[in-house]
Amino acid sequence: MNTINRYLPIVCLAAGLSSWSSCSSKEEVKAEPIDETYAVQTEKMLVNVDTLYTEFDNPWGMTWLGDGKMLVTEKKGEILIFKDDKFTGEKIQGLPEVWTINQSGLMDITVHPNFDENGWIYISYGKPMPDSTSSTTIMRFKLEGNNAVNQEELIQSLPAWKGGRHLGSRIVFDNDGYLYYSSGERGDTPSNAQDLTNSHGKIHRIHDDGSIPADNPFVATEGAMPSIWTYGNRNPQGMYFDKENNKLYAAEHGPQGGDELNLIEKGKNYGWPVITWGIDYNGTPISDIQEKEGMEQPLTYFVPSIATSGITMVTSDKYPAWKGDILIGALAKMHINRVDMDGAKALSQEVMLQDIGRVRQVSQSPDGYIYAITQGSGLMVKLIPIR
Repeated sequence: MNTINRYLPIVCLAAGLSSWSSCSSKEEVKAEPIDETYAVQTEKMLVNVDTLYTEFDNPWGMTWLGDGKMLVTEKKGEILIFKDDKFTGEKIQGLPEVWTINQSGLMDITVHPNFDENGWIYISYGKPMPDSTSSTTIMRFKLEGNNAVNQEELIQSLPAWKGGRHLGSRIVFDNDGYLYYSSGERGDTPSNAQDLTNSHGKIHRIHDDGSIPADNPFVATEGAMPSIWTYGNRNPQGMYFDKENNKLYAAEHGPQGGDELNLIEKGKNYGWPVITWGIDYNGTPISDIQEKEGMEQPLTYFVPSIATSGITMVTSDKYPAWKGDILIGALAKMHINRVDMDGAKALSQEVMLQDIGRVRQVSQSPDGYIYAITQGSGLMVKLIPIR
């Protein structure tokens, strides 16, 4: 089994939990005591880690369809279909070709807020372009059986760029049905993030059909990409929209140090590479300043880097001690980072499930459970609260 050794007992425990939960007496429903031998004690909660799948290569995004089905993307260009927490053995067919160099590939996936009515599924991927270049691309499709049909390409991050670094890219919808997607600055040219004439190093806002909202902040700016919502973002691979409070959050990779959790607000500049709390990979400074007027400070930052990836906010009553907190997947440091939040203010942090693997995404399901997917260890896990 392709799991980290310390989690093997938890896999066995989860199997045991599944068996007793369905075997209660028909005459008297009586909950048996939970065996906590291999439970994981976090600072505020005791949870079981139920290992649902162990054979991922490089999973990236996950979403639920509402009929018990879950879709998980693999960077190599596949979408796996799960049903009731089990892999069905089936995959979505007919997907577009993806550019799978370095960090590029099939990335995020989400469903339209009105999926039950319109059936639209949205993906982000690195699209191969002429002259060995690629572009972060957003497209949508519908399902006919397991086939991706009615495919519509909505927007690309331009110009197309050589190499496979820093493509972003998460997709979220807000309460008004606008789609936001993140696009990295492509790695070798950090100044892209400050240049409004290209799409790189930005968070973008579009209508669900790819058209540009008239009230985007740079629509009237000559030469600017009209889809830009914010700029100065290095490589945001985590994004979450808080529907209750109407706030957008993003986590982005810093260089060596300086990963950030940001509150994303219309038209603002998040500073990269003019200001940063990190240094270059060779140990030299990138900038001699960490703050500048007109540039936003992160809610919190990470030195050394944890390699922030997908994020979610806990809104479920199943985790009362975590409610309102943000969970961040850590790739390099291989854990889930819980940021204790007071509204939109970041307080203390907790490292949870250390060494579980390179956590690419953390998501909350429609029925309120926390799931995580990992690279390296190839896991999908479900956190089951005990108390």
